Amino acid sequence: MKILKYIAIGLAVLFLIAQFIRPSFTNPPVNPEERLEASVEVPADVAAILKRSCSDCHTNESAYPWYSKITPVNWWLNHHVEEGRGELNFSVWSTYTPRRKAKKLEEICEEIEKGEMPLPSYLWAHRDATLSADESKLLCSWATSARQALPPTQ
Repeated sequence: MKILKYIAIGLAVLFLIAQFIRPSFTNPPVNPEERLEASVEVPADVAAILKRSCSDCHTNESAYPWYSKITPVNWWLNHHVEEGRGELNFSVWSTYTPRRKAKKLEEICEEIEKGEMPLPSYLWAHRDATLSADESKLLCSWATSARQALPPTQ
């Protein structure tokens, strides 16, 4: 019984020490000329959905919640944001090649239709980010028309 007490105290101390080892939660600067809206027509209803359901992981304008200050959750969250930005970042959209833009617009619809975006783990804490069937259709329709408006790729 005594050993369990020491193990519990040791784990508690490790947890407290871990709180001082945190990832950086700074957002990179945003150049308005590189944002999605600078080169693609984004209707207000689509922009609202993108902001509510996508921007925390797919822009350089992430809003970090209170639990981002708790280790080890903060490392998990940081990994998701870095991965999301690496896959698709609406804050640097204009830096993408036309081919990459076309592929990303196609993938937006695919990920939504498969129910893979927004991430189910994100929806645990952000219920308001859940997409309705109508919102999913609207985003897919917008992504398809935006892809068709791109210059042809080689």
